[in-house]
Amino acid sequence: MSSEQILIVLATAIASATPLVFAVIGETISERAGVINLSAEGTIMFCAMVGFAAALATGSVWLGFIAAAVVGALIALIVAFNAITLRQSQIAVGFVLALLFSDLSSFLGVPIVRIPGPTVPAFPLPLLSELPIVGRLLFSSDVVVYASYVLIVLTWVFFYRTRAGLTLRAIGEQPNAAFARGADVVRLRYLYTLIGGALMGIAGAAFSLDFKAGWSFRHTGGYGWIALAIVIFGGWNPLRAAFGAYLFGVLQSLASVAQDQFQGVPTQVLNVAPFALMIVFLVFTSAGWLDRLLMHAPAKVRRRVLQALHTAPPAALGKPFVQD
Repeated sequence: MSSEQILIVLATAIASATPLVFAVIGETISERAGVINLSAEGTIMFCAMVGFAAALATGSVWLGFIAAAVVGALIALIVAFNAITLRQSQIAVGFVLALLFSDLSSFLGVPIVRIPGPTVPAFPLPLLSELPIVGRLLFSSDVVVYASYVLIVLTWVFFYRTRAGLTLRAIGEQPNAAFARGADVVRLRYLYTLIGGALMGIAGAAFSLDFKAGWSFRHTGGYGWIALAIVIFGGWNPLRAAFGAYLFGVLQSLASVAQDQFQGVPTQVLNVAPFALMIVFLVFTSAGWLDRLLMHAPAKVRRRVLQALHTAPPAALGKPFVQD
């Protein structure tokens, strides 16, 4: 593979990973607060349809993104109400909503299937886009891609460098202790679940208005489940979660290149290969496999690798909290 091809693969990977970045950061925020939003698959797909329909109706891609964010937050509100107020099973509620909104997107989106519509315009950043290699990779895209960079950094800073971020992590780890220190656990869990849902909605709009412009049946099929897996792979850390999204983007980009190199292989196999490879990667980075792979490595190296690749989930994740 030539250097030009490598640049194309990496640039395509960044573009394809951008919607996933919004989704995994949104789910990371929600789960850090202690709420599992398993509706990701349905939310992303339905909001992709809503975002494209709104942009088509108004002629504004930005109104499409706003509509998708609002709908994503409303779906998350359903999750939050059932999980936090009614204290129902978060897994069951989220799974039902994932199926419901996936089917609703197909039913309600029939009138706009394969209709040309507005897309996010390219916006190479002045000066930065002219930098060798880096400029072409990172700064020759559009506002949505640049916003994903900012989101990653701001989320990490918020989590680990602010008092509000410390409180967010506390309500997901030790909600009783956070409540004793004055945190309104219920209100904050609602807030962060809605923020996570809005970001998933933006992820859906990023698919239909930017990366895969337009709308069709099962337009974002499978990406919601991949986003949930990447959150686990990322150890509920925004930087590692973003890395997982970009890794999946690279796998997708390589699969596209492979279609030209292996023309005898059915395209369906190459299309699903990134999903299968991501699952394999998740399996091999699980604690048991890593222990075996690093069995003969020095104890210090082994400990650091395991610490880098594994983080326990928030202790109160998925557990109801009664606030007196």
